Amino acid sequence: MALFGSRRARSILALGTALASCIAMSGCSSDSGPPKLTWYINPDNGGQATRAQQCADASGGAYRVDIQILPTDATQQREQLVRRLAAKDSSIDAMSLDVVYTAEFANAGFLRPFTPEEQARLTDGMLPAPIETGMWKDTLFATPIKSNAQLLWYRKSLVAKAGVDPTSPTFIWDEMQKTAVEQGKKISVPGARYEGFMVWINALVLSAGGQILTDPEAGKDAVPSMAGPAGDKAAEIVGTLGRSPAAPADLTVAQEEQARAVFQGDNGMFMVNWPYIYAAARTAVEEGTLDQSVVDDIGWARYPRVFADRESAPPLGGANMAIGAYSKHPDLAVQLAECATSVEKATQYMLDEGEPSPFAASYDDPRIREAYPFADLIRESIAQGGPRPITPFYVDVAGSVINTWHPAESVGPQTPADTDSFMADVLSGKRLL
Repeated sequence: MALFGSRRARSILALGTALASCIAMSGCSSDSGPPKLTWYINPDNGGQATRAQQCADASGGAYRVDIQILPTDATQQREQLVRRLAAKDSSIDAMSLDVVYTAEFANAGFLRPFTPEEQARLTDGMLPAPIETGMWKDTLFATPIKSNAQLLWYRKSLVAKAGVDPTSPTFIWDEMQKTAVEQGKKISVPGARYEGFMVWINALVLSAGGQILTDPEAGKDAVPSMAGPAGDKAAEIVGTLGRSPAAPADLTVAQEEQARAVFQGDNGMFMVNWPYIYAAARTAVEEGTLDQSVVDDIGWARYPRVFADRESAPPLGGANMAIGAYSKHPDLAVQLAECATSVEKATQYMLDEGEPSPFAASYDDPRIREAYPFADLIRESIAQGGPRPITPFYVDVAGSVINTWHPAESVGPQTPADTDSFMADVLSGKRLL
Protein backbone atom coordinates (compact mmCIF):
# COMPACT_ATOMS: atom_id res chain seq x y z
CA MET A 1 0.00 0.00 0.00
CA ALA A 2 2.87 2.45 0.62
CA LEU A 3 3.63 4.85 -2.15
CA PHE A 4 7.15 5.28 -3.39
CA GLY A 5 9.35 8.32 -2.84
CA SER A 6 11.45 9.79 -5.62
CA ARG A 7 14.46 7.56 -5.01
CA ARG A 8 12.28 4.45 -5.00
CA ALA A 9 10.53 5.58 -8.17
CA ARG A 10 13.87 6.02 -9.90
CA SER A 11 14.92 2.54 -8.76
CA ILE A 12 11.72 1.01 -10.10
CA LEU A 13 12.15 2.79 -13.42
CA ALA A 14 15.73 1.59 -13.71
CA LEU A 15 14.78 -1.97 -12.83
CA GLY A 16 11.88 -1.94 -15.29
CA THR A 17 14.08 -0.57 -18.09
CA ALA A 18 16.74 -3.19 -17.44
CA LEU A 19 14.23 -6.01 -17.45
CA ALA A 20 12.55 -4.71 -20.59
CA SER A 21 15.91 -4.62 -22.34
CA CYS A 22 16.67 -8.11 -21.11
CA ILE A 23 13.34 -9.43 -22.38
CA ALA A 24 13.91 -7.77 -25.76
CA MET A 25 17.24 -9.60 -26.01
CA SER A 26 15.74 -13.11 -26.42
CA GLY A 27 14.12 -13.31 -22.99
CA CYS A 28 17.29 -13.14 -20.87
CA SER A 29 17.95 -16.86 -21.21
CA SER A 30 17.66 -19.68 -23.71
CA ASP A 31 14.65 -21.97 -23.88
CA SER A 32 16.85 -24.97 -23.11
CA GLY A 33 17.71 -26.00 -19.59
CA PRO A 34 15.51 -26.05 -16.48
CA PRO A 35 11.85 -24.93 -16.68
CA LYS A 36 11.36 -21.17 -16.52
CA LEU A 37 8.84 -19.96 -13.96
CA THR A 38 7.30 -16.56 -14.65
CA TRP A 39 6.50 -14.52 -11.56
CA TYR A 40 4.42 -11.36 -11.93
CA ILE A 41 5.35 -8.93 -9.14
CA ASN A 42 4.22 -5.55 -7.88
CA PRO A 43 6.98 -2.94 -8.20
CA ASP A 44 9.66 -2.60 -5.56
CA ASN A 45 13.35 -1.75 -5.45
CA GLY A 46 14.37 -5.21 -6.66
CA GLY A 47 13.69 -7.18 -3.49
CA GLN A 48 11.36 -9.72 -5.08
CA ALA A 49 13.73 -10.18 -8.01
CA THR A 50 16.50 -10.84 -5.49
CA ARG A 51 14.34 -13.43 -3.75
CA ALA A 52 13.61 -15.06 -7.11
CA GLN A 53 17.29 -15.33 -8.03
CA GLN A 54 18.22 -16.67 -4.62
CA CYS A 55 15.52 -19.32 -4.84
CA ALA A 56 16.50 -20.32 -8.36
CA ASP A 57 20.11 -20.68 -7.22
CA ALA A 58 19.05 -22.72 -4.19
CA SER A 59 16.88 -25.03 -6.31
CA GLY A 60 19.94 -26.81 -7.62
CA GLY A 61 18.95 -26.20 -11.20
CA ALA A 62 15.33 -27.32 -10.79
CA TYR A 63 13.97 -24.07 -12.20
CA ARG A 64 14.75 -20.56 -13.42
CA VAL A 65 12.64 -17.50 -12.63
CA ASP A 66 11.61 -14.74 -15.01
CA ILE A 67 10.31 -11.59 -13.29
CA GLN A 68 7.54 -9.57 -14.93
CA ILE A 69 6.75 -6.20 -13.31
CA LEU A 70 3.13 -5.15 -12.96
CA PRO A 71 1.99 -1.50 -12.91
CA THR A 72 2.50 0.53 -9.73
CA ASP A 73 -1.24 1.04 -9.19
CA ALA A 74 -2.96 -1.94 -7.52
CA THR A 75 -6.09 -1.54 -9.67
CA GLN A 76 -4.04 -1.70 -12.85
CA GLN A 77 -2.18 -4.74 -11.49
CA ARG A 78 -5.50 -6.49 -11.01
CA GLU A 79 -6.74 -5.59 -14.48
CA GLN A 80 -3.63 -6.92 -16.20
CA LEU A 81 -3.71 -10.21 -14.33
CA VAL A 82 -7.47 -10.68 -14.75
CA ARG A 83 -7.21 -10.29 -18.51
CA ARG A 84 -4.46 -12.87 -18.75
CA LEU A 85 -5.98 -15.36 -16.34
CA ALA A 86 -9.44 -15.09 -17.89
CA ALA A 87 -7.75 -16.24 -21.09
CA LYS A 88 -6.20 -19.15 -19.17
CA ASP A 89 -2.68 -17.85 -19.67
CA SER A 90 -0.34 -20.69 -18.73
CA SER A 91 2.67 -18.37 -18.58
CA ILE A 92 1.60 -17.03 -15.17
CA ASP A 93 3.26 -19.41 -12.76
CA ALA A 94 3.24 -17.12 -9.73
CA MET A 95 1.91 -13.67 -8.93
CA SER A 96 2.09 -11.10 -6.15
CA LEU A 97 -1.44 -9.95 -5.35
CA ASP A 98 -2.61 -7.03 -3.28
CA VAL A 99 -4.35 -8.58 -0.25
CA VAL A 100 -7.80 -7.35 -1.30
CA TYR A 101 -7.86 -9.37 -4.53
CA THR A 102 -7.14 -12.90 -3.28
CA ALA A 103 -10.81 -13.79 -2.77
CA GLU A 104 -11.82 -12.54 -6.22
CA PHE A 105 -9.08 -14.50 -7.98
CA ALA A 106 -9.71 -17.64 -5.93
CA ASN A 107 -13.46 -17.53 -6.50
CA ALA A 108 -12.91 -17.15 -10.24
CA GLY A 109 -10.74 -20.26 -10.36
CA PHE A 110 -7.63 -18.31 -11.28
CA LEU A 111 -5.47 -19.68 -8.44
CA ARG A 112 -4.14 -23.11 -7.54
CA PRO A 113 -5.13 -23.82 -3.92
CA PHE A 114 -2.41 -24.88 -1.53
CA THR A 115 -2.81 -28.29 0.07
CA PRO A 116 -3.21 -28.51 3.86
CA GLU A 117 0.39 -29.72 4.11
CA GLU A 118 1.65 -26.83 1.99
CA GLN A 119 -0.42 -24.39 4.02
CA ALA A 120 1.09 -25.66 7.26
CA ARG A 121 4.64 -25.21 5.94
CA LEU A 122 4.00 -21.84 4.34
CA THR A 123 2.26 -20.20 7.29
CA ASP A 124 4.24 -21.68 10.18
CA GLY A 125 5.24 -18.78 12.44
CA MET A 126 3.14 -16.17 10.62
CA LEU A 127 0.93 -13.65 12.37
CA PRO A 128 -2.76 -14.60 12.06
CA ALA A 129 -4.23 -11.56 10.31
CA PRO A 130 -2.02 -11.75 7.18
CA ILE A 131 -2.89 -15.43 6.78
CA GLU A 132 -6.59 -14.52 6.79
CA THR A 133 -6.10 -12.30 3.72
CA GLY A 134 -4.86 -15.32 1.75
CA MET A 135 -7.80 -17.57 2.66
CA TRP A 136 -11.00 -18.17 0.75
CA LYS A 137 -13.63 -20.59 2.04
CA ASP A 138 -11.24 -22.16 4.55
CA THR A 139 -8.54 -22.81 1.95
CA LEU A 140 -5.22 -21.01 1.52
CA PHE A 141 -5.01 -19.68 -2.03
CA ALA A 142 -2.22 -17.14 -1.51
CA THR A 143 0.54 -16.94 1.08
CA PRO A 144 1.66 -13.59 2.53
CA ILE A 145 4.91 -12.33 1.05
CA LYS A 146 4.81 -9.04 2.96
CA SER A 147 2.41 -7.38 5.36
CA ASN A 148 1.66 -3.92 6.68
CA ALA A 149 -0.40 -2.01 9.22
CA GLN A 150 -0.99 1.69 9.69
CA LEU A 151 0.12 3.49 12.83
CA LEU A 152 -0.68 6.84 14.39
CA TRP A 153 2.19 9.30 13.96
CA TYR A 154 2.47 12.51 15.94
CA ARG A 155 4.82 15.42 16.59
CA LYS A 156 6.15 14.93 20.11
CA SER A 157 6.78 18.61 20.82
CA LEU A 158 3.23 19.56 19.88
CA VAL A 159 1.43 16.88 21.88
CA ALA A 160 3.58 17.74 24.89
CA LYS A 161 2.56 21.37 24.54
CA ALA A 162 -1.10 20.33 24.25
CA GLY A 163 -0.83 18.04 27.27
CA VAL A 164 -2.18 14.92 25.52
CA ASP A 165 -0.82 11.39 25.27
CA PRO A 166 -1.50 9.63 21.94
CA THR A 167 -0.26 6.34 23.40
CA SER A 168 -3.03 6.32 26.01
CA PRO A 169 -5.94 3.89 25.46
CA THR A 170 -8.32 6.77 26.08
CA PHE A 171 -6.86 8.82 23.24
CA ILE A 172 -9.55 8.56 20.57
CA TRP A 173 -10.30 10.20 17.23
CA ASP A 174 -12.56 12.78 18.86
CA GLU A 175 -9.81 13.91 21.22
CA MET A 176 -7.28 13.99 18.40
CA GLN A 177 -9.52 16.26 16.33
CA LYS A 178 -10.28 18.51 19.29
CA THR A 179 -6.56 18.83 20.10
CA ALA A 180 -5.54 19.63 16.53
CA VAL A 181 -8.19 22.32 16.23
CA GLU A 182 -7.21 23.90 19.55
CA GLN A 183 -3.55 23.95 18.52
CA GLY A 184 -4.25 25.26 15.01
CA LYS A 185 -2.61 22.17 13.46
CA LYS A 186 -3.48 19.51 10.91
CA ILE A 187 -4.42 15.82 10.89
CA SER A 188 -3.06 14.04 7.80
CA VAL A 189 -5.24 11.24 6.41
CA PRO A 190 -5.68 9.66 2.94
CA GLY A 191 -8.67 11.63 1.67
CA ALA A 192 -8.34 11.27 -2.10
CA ARG A 193 -10.80 9.30 -4.22
CA TYR A 194 -8.77 6.09 -4.19
CA GLU A 195 -8.17 2.88 -2.24
CA GLY A 196 -6.48 4.65 0.66
CA PHE A 197 -9.76 6.41 1.42
CA MET A 198 -11.47 3.02 1.65
CA VAL A 199 -8.70 1.89 4.01
CA TRP A 200 -9.47 4.78 6.37
CA ILE A 201 -13.25 4.27 6.34
CA ASN A 202 -13.01 0.51 6.83
CA ALA A 203 -10.64 0.95 9.79
CA LEU A 204 -13.05 3.37 11.46
CA VAL A 205 -16.02 1.03 10.99
CA LEU A 206 -14.11 -2.01 12.28
CA SER A 207 -12.66 -0.06 15.19
CA ALA A 208 -16.19 1.00 16.15
CA GLY A 209 -17.30 -2.64 16.24
CA GLY A 210 -19.04 -2.86 12.86
CA GLN A 211 -18.33 -4.12 9.38
CA ILE A 212 -18.93 -2.85 5.89
CA LEU A 213 -20.33 -6.14 4.61
CA THR A 214 -22.12 -8.98 6.42
CA ASP A 215 -21.40 -12.52 5.23
CA PRO A 216 -18.93 -11.55 2.47
CA GLU A 217 -18.58 -15.19 1.38
CA ALA A 218 -22.13 -14.95 0.06
CA GLY A 219 -20.77 -12.96 -2.87
CA LYS A 220 -23.45 -10.86 -4.55
CA ASP A 221 -25.89 -11.90 -1.83
CA ALA A 222 -23.74 -10.41 0.94
CA VAL A 223 -25.54 -7.77 2.98
CA PRO A 224 -24.19 -4.18 3.07
CA SER A 225 -24.08 -3.16 6.72
CA MET A 226 -22.74 0.39 7.00
CA ALA A 227 -25.91 1.79 8.57
CA GLY A 228 -25.82 1.39 12.34
CA PRO A 229 -23.89 2.69 15.35
CA ALA A 230 -20.43 1.83 13.95
CA GLY A 231 -21.03 3.29 10.51
CA ASP A 232 -22.72 6.33 12.02
CA LYS A 233 -19.72 7.04 14.23
CA ALA A 234 -17.31 6.52 11.33
CA ALA A 235 -19.32 8.99 9.26
CA GLU A 236 -19.26 11.49 12.11
CA ILE A 237 -15.46 11.28 12.32
CA VAL A 238 -14.89 11.55 8.57
CA GLY A 239 -17.39 14.35 8.05
CA THR A 240 -16.26 16.32 11.08
CA LEU A 241 -12.63 16.22 9.99
CA GLY A 242 -13.54 17.02 6.40
CA ARG A 243 -15.26 20.23 7.51
CA SER A 244 -12.74 21.03 10.24
CA PRO A 245 -9.88 23.56 10.25
CA ALA A 246 -7.73 20.55 11.18
CA ALA A 247 -8.22 19.16 7.67
CA PRO A 248 -5.28 19.85 5.31
CA ALA A 249 -6.12 22.04 2.34
CA ASP A 250 -5.38 19.15 -0.03
CA LEU A 251 -7.45 16.55 1.86
CA THR A 252 -9.68 15.66 -1.11
CA VAL A 253 -6.65 14.71 -3.23
CA ALA A 254 -4.26 13.54 -0.52
CA GLN A 255 -2.68 10.11 -0.79
CA GLU A 256 0.09 8.73 1.45
CA GLU A 257 2.86 10.97 0.20
CA GLN A 258 0.80 14.16 0.33
CA ALA A 259 -0.23 13.27 3.87
CA ARG A 260 3.42 12.77 4.82
CA ALA A 261 4.39 16.14 3.34
CA VAL A 262 1.78 17.96 5.44
CA PHE A 263 2.75 16.05 8.57
CA GLN A 264 6.42 16.95 8.14
CA GLY A 265 5.56 20.61 7.52
CA ASP A 266 5.08 23.46 9.94
CA ASN A 267 1.39 22.70 10.56
CA GLY A 268 1.55 18.91 10.84
CA MET A 269 0.56 17.36 14.17
CA PHE A 270 -1.06 13.95 13.63
CA MET A 271 -1.09 11.42 10.78
CA VAL A 272 -2.30 7.89 10.09
CA ASN A 273 0.03 6.15 7.64
CA TRP A 274 2.14 3.07 6.96
CA PRO A 275 5.53 2.47 8.70
CA TYR A 276 7.48 3.31 5.53
CA ILE A 277 7.13 7.01 6.35
CA TYR A 278 9.78 6.82 9.09
CA ALA A 279 12.44 5.42 6.76
CA ALA A 280 11.33 7.90 4.10
CA ALA A 281 11.84 10.79 6.54
CA ARG A 282 15.32 9.58 7.42
CA THR A 283 16.15 9.25 3.73
CA ALA A 284 14.96 12.83 3.21
CA VAL A 285 17.42 13.94 5.90
CA GLU A 286 20.24 12.12 4.09
CA GLU A 287 19.23 13.83 0.85
CA GLY A 288 19.18 17.22 2.53
CA THR A 289 15.46 17.89 2.00
CA LEU A 290 14.36 17.51 5.63
CA ASP A 291 15.88 18.67 8.88
CA GLN A 292 16.92 16.04 11.41
CA SER A 293 14.92 17.85 14.08
CA VAL A 294 11.71 16.79 12.30
CA VAL A 295 12.65 13.11 12.46
CA ASP A 296 13.63 13.49 16.11
CA ASP A 297 10.19 14.97 16.78
CA ILE A 298 8.22 12.05 15.27
CA GLY A 299 6.41 9.83 17.75
CA TRP A 300 4.29 6.76 17.11
CA ALA A 301 1.37 4.94 18.67
CA ARG A 302 -1.21 2.30 17.81
CA TYR A 303 -3.89 3.34 15.33
CA PRO A 304 -6.32 5.58 17.27
CA ARG A 305 -9.42 4.16 18.87
CA VAL A 306 -12.93 5.22 17.96
CA PHE A 307 -14.27 4.43 21.44
CA ALA A 308 -12.07 4.48 24.54
CA ASP A 309 -13.34 1.09 25.72
CA ARG A 310 -12.67 -0.75 22.43
CA GLU A 311 -9.29 -1.50 20.88
CA SER A 312 -8.73 -0.18 17.38
CA ALA A 313 -8.45 -2.38 14.30
CA PRO A 314 -5.33 -1.05 12.53
CA PRO A 315 -5.65 -1.06 8.74
CA LEU A 316 -4.05 -4.18 7.29
CA GLY A 317 -2.11 -4.09 4.03
CA GLY A 318 0.48 -6.14 2.23
CA ALA A 319 0.69 -8.60 -0.66
CA ASN A 320 0.22 -12.33 -1.11
CA MET A 321 1.99 -14.76 -3.43
CA ALA A 322 -0.26 -17.10 -5.40
CA ILE A 323 0.17 -19.83 -7.99
CA GLY A 324 -1.59 -19.51 -11.34
CA ALA A 325 -4.26 -22.15 -11.92
CA TYR A 326 -3.05 -22.72 -15.49
CA SER A 327 0.67 -22.97 -14.78
CA LYS A 328 2.48 -25.80 -16.57
CA HIS A 329 4.78 -26.18 -13.56
CA PRO A 330 2.56 -25.85 -10.46
CA ASP A 331 4.70 -28.05 -8.20
CA LEU A 332 7.84 -26.07 -9.00
CA ALA A 333 5.91 -22.82 -8.49
CA VAL A 334 4.94 -24.04 -5.01
CA GLN A 335 8.62 -24.72 -4.32
CA LEU A 336 9.39 -21.16 -5.40
CA ALA A 337 6.67 -19.82 -3.10
CA GLU A 338 7.94 -21.80 -0.12
CA CYS A 339 11.42 -20.43 -0.71
CA ALA A 340 10.48 -16.84 -1.55
CA THR A 341 8.12 -16.37 1.41
CA SER A 342 10.37 -17.83 4.10
CA VAL A 343 10.94 -15.95 7.35
CA GLU A 344 14.56 -15.26 6.43
CA LYS A 345 13.62 -13.65 3.13
CA ALA A 346 10.72 -11.73 4.65
CA THR A 347 13.04 -10.32 7.30
CA GLN A 348 15.65 -9.28 4.74
CA TYR A 349 12.92 -7.75 2.56
CA MET A 350 11.80 -5.63 5.50
CA LEU A 351 15.35 -4.36 5.91
CA ASP A 352 15.88 -3.73 2.19
CA GLU A 353 12.45 -2.51 1.12
CA GLY A 354 10.85 -1.12 4.29
CA GLU A 355 7.86 -3.48 3.92
CA PRO A 356 6.94 -5.28 7.18
CA SER A 357 7.24 -9.03 7.52
CA PRO A 358 4.22 -11.30 8.17
CA PHE A 359 6.35 -13.45 10.53
CA ALA A 360 6.33 -12.80 14.29
CA ALA A 361 10.00 -13.83 14.64
CA SER A 362 11.20 -11.12 12.26
CA TYR A 363 10.53 -8.47 14.89
CA ASP A 364 12.96 -10.09 17.33
CA ASP A 365 15.83 -9.82 14.84
CA PRO A 366 18.38 -7.28 16.19
CA ARG A 367 18.72 -5.69 12.76
CA ILE A 368 14.96 -5.08 12.57
CA ARG A 369 14.87 -3.66 16.09
CA GLU A 370 17.67 -1.26 15.25
CA ALA A 371 16.07 -0.10 12.00
CA TYR A 372 12.56 0.05 13.48
CA PRO A 373 12.45 1.34 17.06
CA PHE A 374 8.70 0.67 16.92
CA ALA A 375 9.10 -2.96 15.79
CA ASP A 376 6.92 -4.34 18.59
CA LEU A 377 4.14 -1.92 17.68
CA ILE A 378 4.22 -3.00 14.02
CA ARG A 379 4.01 -6.66 15.06
CA GLU A 380 1.11 -5.97 17.40
CA SER A 381 -0.71 -3.86 14.83
CA ILE A 382 -0.38 -6.50 12.11
CA ALA A 383 -1.38 -9.31 14.46
CA GLN A 384 -4.54 -7.46 15.48
CA GLY A 385 -5.09 -5.67 12.19
CA GLY A 386 -8.44 -5.40 10.48
CA PRO A 387 -8.66 -6.57 6.86
CA ARG A 388 -10.86 -4.95 4.29
CA PRO A 389 -13.88 -7.09 3.32
CA ILE A 390 -12.70 -10.46 2.03
CA THR A 391 -15.09 -10.87 -0.86
CA PRO A 392 -14.83 -11.77 -4.56
CA PHE A 393 -16.71 -8.54 -5.25
CA TYR A 394 -14.29 -6.30 -3.42
CA VAL A 395 -13.98 -3.90 -6.37
CA ASP A 396 -17.75 -3.29 -6.25
CA VAL A 397 -17.77 -2.93 -2.47
CA ALA A 398 -14.87 -0.50 -2.31
CA GLY A 399 -16.15 1.47 -5.28
CA SER A 400 -19.53 1.87 -3.60
CA VAL A 401 -17.97 3.19 -0.41
CA ILE A 402 -15.58 5.58 -2.15
CA ASN A 403 -18.33 6.91 -4.43
CA THR A 404 -20.70 7.71 -1.58
CA TRP A 405 -18.19 8.99 1.01
CA HIS A 406 -16.02 11.25 -1.13
CA PRO A 407 -15.27 14.03 -0.48
CA ALA A 408 -14.95 13.75 3.29
CA GLU A 409 -16.60 17.11 3.87
CA SER A 410 -19.82 15.81 2.26
CA VAL A 411 -20.24 12.90 4.68
CA GLY A 412 -23.21 13.20 7.02
CA PRO A 413 -25.64 11.12 9.12
CA GLN A 414 -27.39 9.72 6.03
CA THR A 415 -24.20 8.58 4.28
CA PRO A 416 -23.96 5.02 5.72
CA ALA A 417 -27.56 4.21 4.73
CA ASP A 418 -27.00 5.73 1.30
CA THR A 419 -23.93 3.53 0.91
CA ASP A 420 -25.86 0.39 1.81
CA SER A 421 -28.50 1.17 -0.80
CA PHE A 422 -25.92 2.07 -3.45
CA MET A 423 -23.83 -1.04 -2.73
CA ALA A 424 -26.85 -3.34 -2.79
CA ASP A 425 -27.77 -2.03 -6.24
CA VAL A 426 -24.21 -2.48 -7.50
CA LEU A 427 -23.94 -6.04 -6.16
CA SER A 428 -27.30 -6.99 -7.66
CA GLY A 429 -26.41 -5.49 -11.04
CA LYS A 430 -29.01 -2.72 -10.88
CA ARG A 431 -26.38 0.00 -10.91
CA LEU A 432 -22.91 0.43 -12.41
CA LEU A 433 -20.02 2.10 -10.64
